[in-house]
Amino acid sequence: MLTVKYIETEDEYTTAVTIRKEVFIVEQNVPLEEEIDEYENTSTHILALEDDKAVGTARWRYTDEGVKLERFAVLEPYRNHGVGRALVEFTVDELREENMLYLNAQEYVIPFYQKYNFEEIGDIFYEADIPHKKMIYNKGIV
Repeated sequence: MLTVKYIETEDEYTTAVTIRKEVFIVEQNVPLEEEIDEYENTSTHILALEDDKAVGTARWRYTDEGVKLERFAVLEPYRNHGVGRALVEFTVDELREENMLYLNAQEYVIPFYQKYNFEEIGDIFYEADIPHKKMIYNKGIV
């Protein structure tokens, strides 16, 4: 059974960081200092569990522009099994009262976020040598 929960303990946070390191540092060659940043302590972190095994994570933080959704990561064997969907749906539901939700999507996952009412804005830009595009959540689409 797939569940998403707030990270509440140091062990859960360590597990989330381990997932992020596997996805971003090992698979995508993102430098450690870019992945683990100064916003760790001011972000809200969540964990996706498949039958009590941690398989995905994400975080969000408040910025001058709105709430920025970040660090969506799913372990490779669990991709295309609804984990990413569960993380996005949990996040959007938890933040439904906020005026502005946005994220910087890696170019190849833009179609994924579009399924959940995120719209592209602006031009392609690079973070950690990976092409991204800013996307904002459109509450008007049901």
